Amino acid sequence: MHRLVAPRDVRSRELARLLLDWAVVARELEVAAHPGPACGGRPHQAGGQCGDDPPGAFIHALFTRGDLSAVDVYLAEDFVNHDPPVGVSPDREGMRAAGALFRQGFPDWHSDLGFLVGEGELVVEQFTASGTQQGEAMGVVGDGRTVVLKGINIFRVRGGRIVERWGRLDDLGLARQLGLVPTPTSA
Repeated sequence: MHRLVAPRDVRSRELARLLLDWAVVARELEVAAHPGPACGGRPHQAGGQCGDDPPGAFIHALFTRGDLSAVDVYLAEDFVNHDPPVGVSPDREGMRAAGALFRQGFPDWHSDLGFLVGEGELVVEQFTASGTQQGEAMGVVGDGRTVVLKGINIFRVRGGRIVERWGRLDDLGLARQLGLVPTPTSA
């Protein structure tokens, strides 16, 4: 059995207090990221209240439900996607095209929220998305394989609408799963 011992010097006590504070914050983020049934699958706000965040609602509508009109509802007219997928424009229509492409290749595509953090106008989303490839995706014919895509999106929200997006997705991992890039072999 491990025993907790209070640090004797001031610096160690301050570090221990700081680590405890971070543990509390991490727990609050975990609760916010894993909604219960009371929120209908939507994220919680601090204190366990259901949140209506435009980025989460947008991703759910466009990619999980396949509702292409979500672009008109959640994205500002002057929306800019700083990291659009290859072959699509960096505007609203590019996001609509990306949604259509994913749903065409993976009709059951869905995105699961890892965590959602917001400060001011910025919202950061960490997610894991997956789907069964039943149609063409990136030039690869559907063969029933399940693929997983992890990533992080940063959204700027103003007036309840998304005005900017930056994203880092595991494009290489997706390409490997589709057989477009060889998987390294261990030596």
